[in-house]
Amino acid sequence: MRPLVLQGCGTALVTPFTADGAVDYEAYGRMVDRQVAAGVHFLVPLATTGETPTLSAGEKTAIYQLVKERAKGLPLMPGVGVNSLPDTLGNIRLLEPLGPDALLVVVPYYNKPTQQGMYAYFKAVAAETDLPVIIYNVPGRTGANMLPDTVIRLAEEVPNIRGIKEASGNYGQVSEILRRAPEDFTVLSGDDDMTLAFMATGAHGVVSVASNVAPKEVAQMVEAMQCGDLATARVLHHRLFPLFKACFAESNPIPAKAALAQLGVIGETLRLPLAPASDATKALMHKVLSELWK
Repeated sequence: MRPLVLQGCGTALVTPFTADGAVDYEAYGRMVDRQVAAGVHFLVPLATTGETPTLSAGEKTAIYQLVKERAKGLPLMPGVGVNSLPDTLGNIRLLEPLGPDALLVVVPYYNKPTQQGMYAYFKAVAAETDLPVIIYNVPGRTGANMLPDTVIRLAEEVPNIRGIKEASGNYGQVSEILRRAPEDFTVLSGDDDMTLAFMATGAHGVVSVASNVAPKEVAQMVEAMQCGDLATARVLHHRLFPLFKACFAESNPIPAKAALAQLGVIGETLRLPLAPASDATKALMHKVLSELWK
């Protein structure tokens, strides 16, 4: 059996910007250093949380190179998927020479493809690379839900489709994938608040938003589940649960950036069409952070 491509706690990295809207590479480097020191298991730059649709090709390349230089050997899984096959393949060609460990490819958004369309799309993407492809199913963002039958069909028929980041929030759907998928098919939670339940059923970890803010604690929770220490994992889950919920008080990554700004890690600037957190969200994050580390 082949080894799993990725497992553990992976952070879906936000992208820091300066006050005038440029990528803040200095802050990005500090942020990656913080992740590495906290013990996360892999990093996910250039995905939804990173506001990637607002980034140029040059910015994507520079960001990936920076992350690779500062990651100290941690596996990297950049987001490359968009809602156009040629543009997804263009992102793959942009980053593939830089040596990622896997590619995160989202179900095409806005188009609302059928299950057959999803199957054909992911098969076409996988045919253009030798790298492991991880499906990203997030129907709340894309408007289309990849069903377990389609996931299993791809897992069984396309050798380099090696896993899924499942963010449907549907426990039954994830359970069905885990029940039927090949043993070397990685299943990662895409929802922080579902990680404990998914891992208890056999999932292999999480691609986390909350670990931008509390990387050590989220990694410890995942490690406890990997070791079968449900009691410790449960305590950490309940401690982190207010943060898990607060990170989605507004569209991700708005709340996470507000929290990181309060911690002094990065600035709070976002690129349009995202706007800074409301006063209510900032107050909520202040309360959550105060209680998390009191």
